[in-house]
Amino acid sequence: MKTQFITLLIAVLAGLLPLHAQQMSISGIVTDKKLNEPIIGASVVIKGTTNGGITDLDGNFQLNNVAAGSTLVVSYIGYQTLEIPVQKGKTSYQVALSEDTQTLDEVVVVGFGTQKKVNLTGAVATVDTKALESRPVSQVGQALQGTVPGLNLSAADLGGQLGQSMKVNIRGTGTIGTGSKGEPLILIDGMEGDMNTLNPEDIESISVLKDAASSSIYGSRAAFGVILITTKKGKAGKMTINYNNSFRYSGPTNLPNQLDSYRFANYFNEASVNQGEKIIFDDETIGRIQDYMAGKITTTTIPNGTNWHFHEKANDNVNWYKTHFAWAWSNEHNLSMSGGTEKLQYYVSGSYLNQNGNLRYGNDNMKRYNLSAKINTKINKYIDFNLSTKFIRYDLDNPIYLEEGGLLYHDIARMWPMMPFKDPNGHYMRNGKLAQLTDGGRSKTHNDDIYLQGQLVLHPLKNWNIYAEAGMRVINQNKQVNLNKIYEYDINNNPVELAFSGSYAPGATFARMNYLNSNFYTTSFYTDYTLDKNDHYLKVMLGMNTEEYIVRSLSAQRSDVITSLIPEISAAVGEDKINNDDNNPTQYKNWATAGFFGRINYSYKERYLFEANLRYDGSSRFLRDQRWNLFPSFSFGWNMAHESFFAPLTKVINTFKPRVSWGMLGNQNTDAFYPFYLTQNVVANGGSWLMGGVRPTTSGVPGLVSSTLTWEKIYNTNIGFDFGLLNNRLTGSFEYFIRRTKGMVGPPAEIGAALGTSLPNTNNAELENKGWDLNISWRDRIGQVNYDLGFNLSDNRATVKKYPNASKAIFQSDGTTYAYYDGKTIGEIWGYETQGIAQSDQQMQEWLASNDQSKLGSQWGAGDIMYKDLNGDKVVDDGSKTVDDHGDLRVIGNSEPRFNFGLHLGADWKGIDIQMFFQGVLKRDLWLSGPMFWGVDGGEWQSVGFEEHLDYWRPENTTSIFGPNTNAYYPKAYIGDKGNKNKLTQTGYLQNGAYMRMKNLQVGYTLPKAWTNKAHIEKVRVYFSAENLFTISGIADMFDPEAIAANGWSNGKTYPLSQTFSFGINVTL
Repeated sequence: MKTQFITLLIAVLAGLLPLHAQQMSISGIVTDKKLNEPIIGASVVIKGTTNGGITDLDGNFQLNNVAAGSTLVVSYIGYQTLEIPVQKGKTSYQVALSEDTQTLDEVVVVGFGTQKKVNLTGAVATVDTKALESRPVSQVGQALQGTVPGLNLSAADLGGQLGQSMKVNIRGTGTIGTGSKGEPLILIDGMEGDMNTLNPEDIESISVLKDAASSSIYGSRAAFGVILITTKKGKAGKMTINYNNSFRYSGPTNLPNQLDSYRFANYFNEASVNQGEKIIFDDETIGRIQDYMAGKITTTTIPNGTNWHFHEKANDNVNWYKTHFAWAWSNEHNLSMSGGTEKLQYYVSGSYLNQNGNLRYGNDNMKRYNLSAKINTKINKYIDFNLSTKFIRYDLDNPIYLEEGGLLYHDIARMWPMMPFKDPNGHYMRNGKLAQLTDGGRSKTHNDDIYLQGQLVLHPLKNWNIYAEAGMRVINQNKQVNLNKIYEYDINNNPVELAFSGSYAPGATFARMNYLNSNFYTTSFYTDYTLDKNDHYLKVMLGMNTEEYIVRSLSAQRSDVITSLIPEISAAVGEDKINNDDNNPTQYKNWATAGFFGRINYSYKERYLFEANLRYDGSSRFLRDQRWNLFPSFSFGWNMAHESFFAPLTKVINTFKPRVSWGMLGNQNTDAFYPFYLTQNVVANGGSWLMGGVRPTTSGVPGLVSSTLTWEKIYNTNIGFDFGLLNNRLTGSFEYFIRRTKGMVGPPAEIGAALGTSLPNTNNAELENKGWDLNISWRDRIGQVNYDLGFNLSDNRATVKKYPNASKAIFQSDGTTYAYYDGKTIGEIWGYETQGIAQSDQQMQEWLASNDQSKLGSQWGAGDIMYKDLNGDKVVDDGSKTVDDHGDLRVIGNSEPRFNFGLHLGADWKGIDIQMFFQGVLKRDLWLSGPMFWGVDGGEWQSVGFEEHLDYWRPENTTSIFGPNTNAYYPKAYIGDKGNKNKLTQTGYLQNGAYMRMKNLQVGYTLPKAWTNKAHIEKVRVYFSAENLFTISGIADMFDPEAIAANGWSNGKTYPLSQTFSFGINVTL
């Protein structure tokens, strides 16, 4: 046995000797093939192993234990990867890498076609679709925020409420014209659509056209830029199946810290006494509050006759924000199949999103179903045919109380913590609005969107193409709203009908059905011819385009629903009503446009670049003789790095392309479809007298219309340059722009009342917007770690150059809403400059001796604000509230966001990838009015109490349970009008609205192909993603810097934005 073992050992060792002999050390140098210069930091790895390294300062490398027959993989950012077989006996290698032309040949989607990025002369930005991958967002717009400089997206007025689309503009305010819109045109595969209903996984590319040179080809619809979204299509090859999912857990990003009942009661009592009123909560009630909070009693209120006390005599301790909002699970699933042959390619996808909102009571939910299909066929060498279709089902289910214009968020803020959640018998109390949310009825919206697009392409001759395109979008919306009876209960458990809100009587019910059908049709016919010869490139395009939009809507309702189990009009027996208001319209309207366009692109050696666009547009929104206009644009570019004199710099600067563009566009996007038609209001039973026992139908005097109303004209100038350094590892662009909107629709000049009606609006205003965009990215490799960084920054300021405001009034007639006037910078905040809080009555009196504040208020004393006299007349006032006589008012800030930025960091190593994305605003001033900021405000029913509000002024000799606070943030607390004088717009409480938010953190792992190939799987990636992870902000803690809308009440009363954690898997077969 021993002899056999020794023999076997000798045989094994003998077999290993040849293997050992095949291992060797190799070395070499990696150079740039064109420049013959060494490349520092190039990766040199033996394929399929971890044996590798990077080149040194001289481009040299050395690897040990390399087997003959293996493959050497040499790569570097900006160069084509090279694979070299290791030959037996060869130990020295010279590797010359060629520049990767993919960057130079990158194609960008532009209007009616594509262009090589290197040849672009307009301001066109592209979105890296990685920004959309695996993001736990319900809308594309949420993922685009911060990805492109100059593309500005912000939360809508109702914040994070389901179904809210984000506000979007390109390069800031475009128009302030009466009834005009300054939003960009959004095109999906060349046809207008809603990007927020798209499945993000279907998106192939996104281009943002920011100047007139790039967007003028689309004419009047593209006055303020274009967002071009191209969806995925099939590629020739075997069928590829992709499935990915996402399971999400989301909750509110920021909720105010509501005071507990004991501190709340004392805060309100002190503020009421300061107002000169009696206390709100007596000692007995405060004693019960303390006992309840200490667990000595369990009852939350006491009887009030046959009812329950629910305000100043109650003793619960409820955090109403935490009561109303909670975390919820959601999920999304996507499945796609693609493939085809050289003559036919296909792409089919489907997705399902089930998004739950954050209401703890009432259950808000949104579901979206997406189906899409694309077929691209090459019938023969002369004819191509492409067909695309999409179906989107969108279901939104909310409590009807969310339809009340933000009333819920107003109510939550002003709920007192001692208000009982439920009465002692277990029924919801009226104050909590929980009966309204859970039992008050539902608002259910069902949207069916159908997109159908076809394209026929003819190739009659080489380089000559003829395109015929037709598209149709049909939207059918049914919205069913029902109001149910709600009840509160007396101490004997007897139900009492409760008014749903101030707009309805107790016991009111109705069923409402809103129906909307919209049809959008578009056709385009265009042809292009390309000549590429002897370093000259010329492409000419001519075409025409038509669009028509038709919308029909009907809103009908009937009161007195028999049973809430059947919330239908057919199950109601009361009064019929046909609605016609902004939220529930009954109408028929349409508009149409037509345009003829042409474009010339010319380049010489891809060095000197020129583009000209011409569009002749007509719009049905204007009178016949004002309907048509001509809109030109021109742009030039110079690839300076291609010049011979630039050669000495190309080792460092690889790309440098200055460019300039100018163009004019027209804006026909108005709220009114027929601004030139006479309209006359007719009101049924509107008379104030009786005829035959009934009020007669009345009509008003029709308003005059303008016979000259026409296009707002937008003049764009853009100067910029693109650059690439260090072998294009560092790339970027800079743009400076001036956009001037002339002939904006403004109000008429003031006239006397003798006319009997108002004059029509006319084209009489101008706005100028100046700004810049910066985009920088870096990508490189350290060993086996690939990493990339991206940063973008943009800024703009809009100034009113002309506006019909002869007196230059700062405010409109209501005295608070800002007016427009010549020279006004959009977003100006006018206010007083303040000295601080007076610490004693004597200090205040000394201050008033030279700063008379009697025009701002009365009874000034310790704890009140000291306002500064700036004009030297010893009186603090607002003059006549005009620019020329503004008293001591001055511009103290600006509410427009400045220096919007986005920051992306990414890396991957051996299948592990990490992505981080930050977004924010570096400068913004905010004046936050109302109780959310001030706490006690105007009366006990409109006041609130948060932790921050306790930092109010209290004297040294105070009897307050909170102790003295002379170094306070807030002035003396008043419940009532005495406090109004301290809350005038002023420097002391101007808020810093700048912020930085970590929008997304994503960590993924892609399984090694050696594992997945065994299961015949192409790719498997698992990931974790977090959205809105944290925020750094200078704003008061009770506010989210992205959700400060007022919604008709006061700032911050809105649905909170969501913080989301998700995990999922992506599988490709």
